[in-house]
This record gives sequence, C-alpha cells and structure tokens, in this order.
Amino acid sequence: MLDVRDTVKSVDLESVMLSYPLASGAELRALEPWRAAEFFAFIVRAREHLAPWIPWATSITDVDGARRWLKHCAEEQARDEGRIYGIWLDGELVGGVVFQAFRARAGVCEVGAWLAPEAEGRGLVTAGVRRMVEWAFEERGMARVEWRTEPANLRSIAVARRLGMTREGLLRQVFRFHDGRRDLEMWSLLDSEYRTPSVGGVAV
Repeated sequence: MLDVRDTVKSVDLESVMLSYPLASGAELRALEPWRAAEFFAFIVRAREHLAPWIPWATSITDVDGARRWLKHCAEEQARDEGRIYGIWLDGELVGGVVFQAFRARAGVCEVGAWLAPEAEGRGLVTAGVRRMVEWAFEERGMARVEWRTEPANLRSIAVARRLGMTREGLLRQVFRFHDGRRDLEMWSLLDSEYRTPSVGGVAV
C-alpha cells in the first residue's frame, strides 16, 4: 500500500526540479510549450552564438516553430523519455539543460545544455547539469549518464571534466549538421563514480 508520505515526497521532489536555485539570481524552471514566445526571443538573441553547435538554433524561425519543438519535448517527458529545463538569470531566460535521451529501463541517459554568451563564466551550465546528474542517479536509479560534444567545443568539454566524467572516445561522423556530418566525443559518468568522489565522481 502506498504511504501518503511517499506521495508527498515525490511531489516535493518534482516541485524542486521544476524550480531549483543554481546561484544568486539564477534558477532552473520547466521549459514548457506555453513559454514558446520567451524561448523564441532567447533563440533570436543567442542565435549567432549557438548556431555553430545546435541545429535548432537555426531551424526554429518563429514562435510556432518554438512551440512545436517544446511540445515535442513535453511529449517525450510524458513518455519518460526526456526532460527539458530553462536557466533563468535575473528573470531572463539565458540557457537550458535537457535529457536528450532518457532510457529508464536500460538505466542510461544523455544530458545536454546551452547558454547565451552574456551568461557565461558564472558556472550556470555546470550547476544545471550537476542537478540533472544528481536527479538521474539519486531519484531515478540510472546507471550511466552520457555527455556528447564536438571536439572543438572546449567549454562543453570543460563542463564534462568539472563533473568528473571520463572521455570514452570519438564517434566519427555520427552527427548530421547543416554543413555535413560531424564527429562527437563521448563522455560519461557511472553511478559508482558519482557515489565515490575519490574515483573522480561528483557526489552532491
């Protein structure tokens, strides 16, 4: 029989995940379809900065496109196959974190992130991804969290290193982009490493 206290705990955890403080003036919030106009305004502001790395930075060209993309993300969450959160700084959307793949039965998920240039240097992506990693291991019992990034994206690689991830190798021409196929580096953190900081994990 389900204990009422377990239900309350579950709701509280989800509420924390939907609005979670990252730093002074910064927090994670759910990035849902009703925020499409705000998300599109962010894309317009940060498009040039994000375009070399993220396909949707150029493929989303209006509010309706932003809404469709966020609706797709919401449908993935309903199937327990993904989650997306925005990063707000002083009330303005400046970035986000996402489970690009979430395979609960297999115990494996992939996390990604993006950030506007004016918000860089504050540790917001690292803090946001750390929260996603914590939730994946602590609340969902995942065995492995993956991080994929292009070899030239040094900021992204730095995040993986700060989180104690291990570089596993190069996936050659695995990613289709506007200018052709690209390589991706594969980084990962295992549950055992997360729980044993001396091995390189990031227990929080």
